[in-house]
Amino acid sequence: MNIVLYTHPTFLGSHSQAHFARMLLAAYRARGHQVVLRQPQAVMHRRVPAGRLSKWAGYVDQYLLFPREMGAAMRHDAPDTLYVFCDQALGPWIPHAAHRPHVVHCHDLLALRSALGDIPENPTSATGRVYQRYIRSGFRRARHFISISQKSRADLHYFGGVKPVTSEVVYNGLNHPYRPLAHAAALQVLRQAGLPADERRCLLHVGGGQWYKNSAGVVRLYASYVHSALSEGATPLPLWMLSPPPGAAVQEALAHVPPPGEVRFLSGLGNDVVEALYSHAEALLFPSLAEGFGWPIVEALACGCPVVTTGDAPMTEVGGDAAVYLPRLARPEALGDWAQSGAQVLVALLKRPADERERASAAGQQWAARFAADAAIDNYLSLYRRVLALELPGQPGA
Repeated sequence: MNIVLYTHPTFLGSHSQAHFARMLLAAYRARGHQVVLRQPQAVMHRRVPAGRLSKWAGYVDQYLLFPREMGAAMRHDAPDTLYVFCDQALGPWIPHAAHRPHVVHCHDLLALRSALGDIPENPTSATGRVYQRYIRSGFRRARHFISISQKSRADLHYFGGVKPVTSEVVYNGLNHPYRPLAHAAALQVLRQAGLPADERRCLLHVGGGQWYKNSAGVVRLYASYVHSALSEGATPLPLWMLSPPPGAAVQEALAHVPPPGEVRFLSGLGNDVVEALYSHAEALLFPSLAEGFGWPIVEALACGCPVVTTGDAPMTEVGGDAAVYLPRLARPEALGDWAQSGAQVLVALLKRPADERERASAAGQQWAARFAADAAIDNYLSLYRRVLALELPGQPGA
């Protein structure tokens, strides 16, 4: 196939989207397809000092200059070229390719839902609401979508208001071959990375610090767990947060952690070290308020690490029967009660007999195996061929 990938400009600093686009580019080329990656360049953005004006200069690069480049490049593309938009947030570009075969990858609709007032925890400014309407008006022109979860597809249809010809779900594939490490091997990797690991295991949280990661809730849940452990005369496990340095809300939550409770914040770790962390942890705490997918859930399960997450989609899709679920934190005022009930669930999980833990670990690894990277790529390509067959029925091999 001839494939053109569109993705965000590098000056936006969207690491996850950049990784997704590079992954598709490498995988498709490895399978023998002709693939090019197109994205806006920092023509105006680099001429303006960092700040509010640079943001607007970036908009000029993305929404005034780049569409002209798109049209010029398309005139030289083969008639059977498939245009793949790596994120539905690229909606303003989609009308320029709406007359050609195209596919839009949908990751999550959290920004749009927030702009529509559906997520009170994340209010959106007036300009943000206008921007999200602009994005939505563009991706509504698309005919073919691939979403990363049933939840994202449902949000795409309901909040996005799309009327697609095809709309399928392909779950993300793991971007690293995560596997369980023996305790000694995990300790060695962690110590080589300069982390203060010892024979005592830990609890783990993995997140980017965004509002929906519920980092303050994680710390409050941990504080309740520490109180519970101390009441039973037990020594609490430390909590390791693979997360940015704590903001005000997390700092406030930390004040509730009694000694000898211990919370460490880590960042900038490679996949091999994260794999060792999952293998070293007694449980992953991932009680998100919302997600598009929830990578750490399946990563932890692949390493045999128990997962405590939120009992809402898509977390339930990714965790299946292999994860343990908590109710979603309904409102900030309920944080204390929610943390106490969550700590009870965590304590029960940690007290499981060894044979039960081993069975759960094996079941988690078996579940995680369905999120293989090669399977996701194969599914993408199969759906691309289907789109070409629908859009260009007279083309050989479509």
